[in-house]
Amino acid sequence: MAELFKNLYSPQFFDVFTEALDAVIDHFDKESFLKKVYVAEWEDMELKQRMHHISMLMATYLSNDYKSSIEQIHEIIAVLKENDVDNRVKYRDLVFILLPNYIEHYGINDFQASVEAFRGITPFSTCELAVRPFIIKFEDQMMERFLEWTKDTNHHVRRLASEGCRPRLPWGMALRAFKSNPSPILPILEALKNDPSEYVRKSVANNLNDISKDNPQITIDIAKRWKGHSKETDWIVKHACRTLLKAGNQEMMKLFGYGSIENIEIQNFELSSSFVRVGDALEFSFDLNNHSDKSELIRLEYAIYFLKKNGSHTKKVFKISEKNYPPHSSTSISRKQSFKLVSTRKYHLGEHLVSLIINGVEVEEGSFELK
Repeated sequence: MAELFKNLYSPQFFDVFTEALDAVIDHFDKESFLKKVYVAEWEDMELKQRMHHISMLMATYLSNDYKSSIEQIHEIIAVLKENDVDNRVKYRDLVFILLPNYIEHYGINDFQASVEAFRGITPFSTCELAVRPFIIKFEDQMMERFLEWTKDTNHHVRRLASEGCRPRLPWGMALRAFKSNPSPILPILEALKNDPSEYVRKSVANNLNDISKDNPQITIDIAKRWKGHSKETDWIVKHACRTLLKAGNQEMMKLFGYGSIENIEIQNFELSSSFVRVGDALEFSFDLNNHSDKSELIRLEYAIYFLKKNGSHTKKVFKISEKNYPPHSSTSISRKQSFKLVSTRKYHLGEHLVSLIINGVEVEEGSFELK
């Protein structure tokens, strides 16, 4: 079983972290600190809860003067680097989000000092979660600063300009104003669309994908404008439109060359069984026939309609392939869909559906019972 992320806050992590605290903070007491870490609720805390708990505990050891405490955080980072933190702590960027978390909670009333702190900290541990309350309180000033950061020499800072203002950032608070109207974000994405760093360009794509969920036409219009500009922007556009493509948006299908399916036929669609037990897998197969005189670019997917507690179904799309099928060809295809128990999905016993999707159009459907 994979290690739980919350267990990244391990004894080894605390050895490394407390070394740095001891080097920076006068009269630091490791034993006392760890006693306060391992409170009765510790085992029940998830990753973000543990992170926040450690951050707030660290705050009690830092200077009462906010600007001085920021300097101490920079010193802590310097000591961590000197002590070879990357080879001693797993997922350094993730576990040390406790440092910008301190800025988020204690620096909201000092915009200038806090924003400069974010710029300094983000190359060590991303500040994408911590900047969001600042966007909500100081939208104009924060977006102006992000636009400045699109020209920063450090790619982590440039990425923060995009990642920090994603309307639907995972793990982060939603930016409702930008879900409603993402126009303040667009100059930042325009400035970063040709960034030399793939790390930054991926953030631009993810931001546009977020936008597509609430304002699909904005992403569609940008995709049409950017496509063909360069191979980098073509990659951004394709990655940014993944939700639209999964939803079968025909405007996007045509943009990426997925044409009519009038000459495409599915035959012999079969499920291996009329039922599947939880823990097993559904197997299905079919033949895809291209009756055209030319090769056809096909985006082939399938959807599982999972039964919900209230008796309705929720659809999840899975990709099979995205390729050219030769003229007058027949291709046999089979797939398995696991129903292994996982923490991210709760199964409900009863009728489920599976459908085949060609270029965004559902063409075949079958049902099976989950037992």
